[in-house]
Amino acid sequence: MKKMKWAMTLTIALLVAGSGVAAWRYYHQDRPLVTYQTETAKRRDIAAAVQATGVIRAQTGAEVKVGARISGRVERLFANIGDLVQKGQLIARLEQVDLLAKVEEARMNLRTAEANLELAGKNIQRMQNLFAQGFVARDKVDVAERDVKITQAQVEQLRANIRFNETQMSYADIYAPISGVIAAVTTQQGETVSASSLNVPTFVTIVDLNRLEIYAYVDETDIGKIKPGLAATFTVDSFPEKDFSGTVSAIYPKATIQDNVVYYITLITIDNSEGKLKPDMTVSATILLDKRSNILTVPNRAIKREGGKKVVEVLEQGRAVTKTIRTGWKDGGYTEVLDGVKEGEAAITGEAVQAAE
Repeated sequence: MKKMKWAMTLTIALLVAGSGVAAWRYYHQDRPLVTYQTETAKRRDIAAAVQATGVIRAQTGAEVKVGARISGRVERLFANIGDLVQKGQLIARLEQVDLLAKVEEARMNLRTAEANLELAGKNIQRMQNLFAQGFVARDKVDVAERDVKITQAQVEQLRANIRFNETQMSYADIYAPISGVIAAVTTQQGETVSASSLNVPTFVTIVDLNRLEIYAYVDETDIGKIKPGLAATFTVDSFPEKDFSGTVSAIYPKATIQDNVVYYITLITIDNSEGKLKPDMTVSATILLDKRSNILTVPNRAIKREGGKKVVEVLEQGRAVTKTIRTGWKDGGYTEVLDGVKEGEAAITGEAVQAAE
């Protein structure tokens, strides 16, 4: 009887052990183990800088749309996209036949009016002599004087018409107002354009590539560190291996909001002597500030944004704990922590997932 009880007890024990092993395998087999990559928050010296993204744009006055001030048919178009043009260079010409005809007509009318004026002048002299001798009444002299004034006014009007028509004819030749590159052509040879005070048709757009600047979007937490005159470096996707240089020239006083984050547009004047940079290129800019010594820092890659605030996850007893932080200076690899993380804490910079054995 004792042997039977012992056998049953052993059987039950084996069943319980087997159930435990099965349960352990169920909960642990093929489940990943997460290990965190960390870097200790510690004090170091950093060369402070502000990182920003932005876009290249033409400075005010460096991009000009050139149009026609008069209506007419485009007789010749001397510009193509990508052409280099100099200030004062002829880029388009409208048909001038009608304009020239108006000028010639006004000149002919002027010659007639001048002849009439000469005749009126002789007539008034004659009337004045006859009046002095008593052969004509005073009203004859008055009529002669009126004819001179009317004819003189006609001459002046025709001269003004000639000046106006000559000015209109000069508008048929369209010249480049600045030196630069033809960025767009919005008409074609043979096309008839119509101009008015409310509508000035654009022929070409010229951009001076030597007068470009960056619209950099600087976070509100960093804008207080920025001032005109600071040096900056930046890269563009077209030339990722090359660092370009620039200088902060101005800061927009009004903020712009993107993805619930407040930014201030900072203008960076750039050097494009090589001609590689173009408007609308996106840039990654670094505005150089100053060097800070013995300050508490965490890696830039450990900092995230949640709800418009900056946070860092730190490892505490094997668990990731999120902490809100206040930041200060920043360079290419590290950011100063003013509050939220203590020296020696392990800031999580990433995680590695491993399969359980």
